[in-house]
Amino acid sequence: IPPPNPSVVAQGNPTRNIWLAILLVSCLRTYASSTSKPNILLMMADDLGLGDVGCYGNDTLRTPNIDQLAKEGVKLTQHIAAAPLCTPSRAAFLTGRYPIRSGMGSSTKQRILYWTGGSGGLPPNETTFARILQQQGYTTALIGKWHQGMNCESHSDHCHHPLNHGFDYFYGMPFTLVNECQSTENRQLNALVQAKYWLYSQIIALTVLTLLIGKLTGLFLVKWKAIICFALCGFLFFISWFSSYGFVKYWNCILLRNHDISEQPMKLEKATSNILKEAVSFIERNKHGPFLLFVSFLHVHTPLITTEKFLGKSRHGLYGDNVEEMDWMVGRILDAIDKEGLKNNTFTYFTSDHGGHLEAQKQNTQLGGWNGIYKGGKGMGGWEGGIRVPGIFRWPGVLPADTVINEPTSLMDIYPTVAHLAAGIMPQDRVIDGRNLMPLLQGKVQHSEHEFMFHYCGLYLHAVRWHQKDSAALWKAHYTTPIFQPEGAGACYRSGLCSCFGEDVTHHDPPLLFDLSSDPAEIKPVSPATEPLFDIVISRIERAVQEHRQTLTPVPQQLSGYNNVWKPWLQPLQFGPQQQTQALAPNKSTGISFSTGFKFKQIIDYIKLNHWGSFCSSVTQVKCHTP
Repeated sequence: IPPPNPSVVAQGNPTRNIWLAILLVSCLRTYASSTSKPNILLMMADDLGLGDVGCYGNDTLRTPNIDQLAKEGVKLTQHIAAAPLCTPSRAAFLTGRYPIRSGMGSSTKQRILYWTGGSGGLPPNETTFARILQQQGYTTALIGKWHQGMNCESHSDHCHHPLNHGFDYFYGMPFTLVNECQSTENRQLNALVQAKYWLYSQIIALTVLTLLIGKLTGLFLVKWKAIICFALCGFLFFISWFSSYGFVKYWNCILLRNHDISEQPMKLEKATSNILKEAVSFIERNKHGPFLLFVSFLHVHTPLITTEKFLGKSRHGLYGDNVEEMDWMVGRILDAIDKEGLKNNTFTYFTSDHGGHLEAQKQNTQLGGWNGIYKGGKGMGGWEGGIRVPGIFRWPGVLPADTVINEPTSLMDIYPTVAHLAAGIMPQDRVIDGRNLMPLLQGKVQHSEHEFMFHYCGLYLHAVRWHQKDSAALWKAHYTTPIFQPEGAGACYRSGLCSCFGEDVTHHDPPLLFDLSSDPAEIKPVSPATEPLFDIVISRIERAVQEHRQTLTPVPQQLSGYNNVWKPWLQPLQFGPQQQTQALAPNKSTGISFSTGFKFKQIIDYIKLNHWGSFCSSVTQVKCHTP
């Protein structure tokens, strides 16, 4: 804006000149605001289905705040997660890179981090968008779920911790919500493995009991040494797995403030209010900006912790209640932005880490999300229902309002987008798979920069999307698809989550090919007989796969069997009384706080209430009384 002409301002009515001066100052402030670094607010739901949100077609769940966000900004209809499970998807979101590049993909059935006390996690040499913004003078915070690991070699090295990845402040769960956080019923963490271990323990216990009775009655000629040795081996086996799986609530369901444990186990009934208070408090403390606030909701992951205010209020049971409570939280956070006068200078984003969990059920009650018209869900690397998620952006005065974009985009695009907004420099020594979305969001370009998108299930490439440049054509080839259980059910209800490999999948040669522009629900694949371009499309996609694989380099596998087992020496523990400390400025040198008086009584009480009866009954085959 050119400076005003002094001779013109000096002439005429003084009152008019005053008003012109006020108008000029207002314009200069608006211009300065629009060109300065914006605050950045990122909100991510956990396991939210695309079809659960009103602005994406759901007319039975109430999500007025998310819907209003879309009305005031830009809605993406083809926003794709880089993985169908939380740990790898969030790693890709934070780094702008496919999980396979950082070692956050898995070749086993354990595709997420299973323990706070494990050694796997987001490698320290990965550069997150939080680190880039921190270097540009932003105050950065993560409130809510992390699930990217904690420690590498000791309980206090914090190599995977958020504060080691560019966040100045962290309050939330280092792990994720699981059913064990609430009760021992309907176990969720590696449930099939736990069932096997229980069975083996029962067999060993019954064998020892049989040998003991046989020895005492003279039926068996067996030495006492053999019985004692067998019993000792069985006891060691039981301790080896029960010491981890038997105390999931204490090991994984904890809250941290920076490096210090705030609650162990966490008080679920207070989690919603605590996270909301922390988010609002951060906005109030940093209203002079610039800041990056990543609110990673615990909603809407099972066990669907919902406050009394929302229980029974939706038309879709507990899951619907939880969705509507999360929408209310979104509204309160946006209200805090408005209250501080930050709306016009805040780049706001809402999404989910992947699709809804179709197999999450209890008896006949659905506890997982709905993915609209799209096939599949959480855990399925190729089908749209597992990876197509909400994508909503708002920045008044910079992004158009009430706009819909149907181009392919990725959660990985947030990385280069916010780096661009902060005038940051992305790493030049590695491949960044995300693309800056600002030209597309502002309408300066009509097509996405993504030509090919690769859909992994663990380390296995299941599908590839091809968006032909300057064309509306959108193809998707499936090389591998999961086998639904039961057949035709649309999900893997028997196992609880679909597998990526082995006898639980079907390999397709030639690949299944869908034209997503006319068949987004992936109902009817095309064939050489029905599509003249079939061979050309498959050939081009296969060439793209080869080119993509040439960019991959070997890296340590963070989700390997060794990294993904519980290690007592890595487990964060709280000693002494639990206290709700006040939010303090981060101290990166602070280790976990220890004091005297470890709560052995709590753990003993936990065994009595949750495990003694089931273990005793399984061994003696009669109902036991809690000691």
